[in-house]
Amino acid sequence: MAVCLSTAGSAQEATQATAEALKVTPDHATGVYAVREPVGWTFAASGSAARRYTYAVRENNKRELLSGELDLSSGEGRITTELNHPGMLLVRLTPTLPTPLLSTAVRNKLTIGAAVAPERIRPGEAEPEDFDAFWSRKLKAQAAVPLNATETPVEATTAGIEMSSVTFDALGSKAHGYLAKPSGPGKYPALIIFQYAGVYKLPKSESAKRAKEGWLVLNIQAHDMAPDEATAPADYFLRGNRSRETSYFLGMYLRASRAVDYLRSHPEWDGRTIVLTGASQGGQQSFAAAGLNPGKITAVVVIVPAGADITGDRYGRRQGYPSWTSTDPAVVQTGRYFDIINFAPRIRAPTVAAVGLADIVAPPAGIVTAVNRIKAPKEAVLMVEADHTLNHINGNRRVDEALAELRRMGRLTIKKSWGGTVKVKVDATPHR
Repeated sequence: MAVCLSTAGSAQEATQATAEALKVTPDHATGVYAVREPVGWTFAASGSAARRYTYAVRENNKRELLSGELDLSSGEGRITTELNHPGMLLVRLTPTLPTPLLSTAVRNKLTIGAAVAPERIRPGEAEPEDFDAFWSRKLKAQAAVPLNATETPVEATTAGIEMSSVTFDALGSKAHGYLAKPSGPGKYPALIIFQYAGVYKLPKSESAKRAKEGWLVLNIQAHDMAPDEATAPADYFLRGNRSRETSYFLGMYLRASRAVDYLRSHPEWDGRTIVLTGASQGGQQSFAAAGLNPGKITAVVVIVPAGADITGDRYGRRQGYPSWTSTDPAVVQTGRYFDIINFAPRIRAPTVAAVGLADIVAPPAGIVTAVNRIKAPKEAVLMVEADHTLNHINGNRRVDEALAELRRMGRLTIKKSWGGTVKVKVDATPHR
């Protein structure tokens, strides 16, 4: 399998990016290798792409294993390495002669990854002893809060569906979003869409698309703000991170769990199927909501979920979003209560997670660790050349395929994660 490492960036750079293409062929198309097995890539430049690069190979995007220069003037070049233990590898290339039309950020996207014995990657540190007790107290307190749900019809963007702006109470805050469904009364499988990082108005298009397919869709804001507002603080992900009681993610996770309560009480839910989905921070919320609601979730289907290895810098794995400091003991302790790696063992629903092996925002080592800890059938979709791309073609294709099966059949076919074609059919139909 050859992939094109594109330098695509802004529209201004598009013409140059099209001309500059670097093709790489991994020794294993799956990107998966065994411990002590040589891991290699063959590189070839075409068009006006640079012929000389500097490169660095890092373990878990942290410890540098090797670096040097890659000369493609003769047509091809090779980089090889190996690991004597499970881990992730990231190769980053930079043209020796900078291209004027390409920014440093764009040039630095010449990356590709590999996974060494990914099924054996484990957490870097233990979860808090009172993890379950802490979250049980929060859920018990939230259960005592009435939903007080309201639905206000809004104009739908697609014919044949109905859409409302919804609000309901959570512990200490309100949840907001759009609810969409096929027009007319009925009973429908439910889909909760959680949002990626940032502060923005909720788009109606994704809700409409899924409702048109036959879902009862709740597209929920990550913040306590109306779906047509963008008023949350830009640095929300850092707010209150010195205590589990004040972290911004406490409210976000509780609202995510409350979304499950809301749909389970909805008269047009079919009583069987509730699926959680989202990308990046949306995947992070999906893991948390599934872990907080074992036995109530039918399936989890996510792309590049964030929030794993929040304290990873302490044990040799580059931490990703929310990128909290690893030098403040209070922040480190807080992170352990919000890391999706610690929610994963509580998940009882079959799970599909697309993983970008070149992702530095949601590094793959943490995501794979979380997937490995799930006590239900699970599937990691490894995207060898993908960085933190929320709309990667392979990831999107797998999400669409999984959602279509869940909507039609109420079940999910889990594929073998680490290469091969073995499938496991999972009957995933919880009831009221």
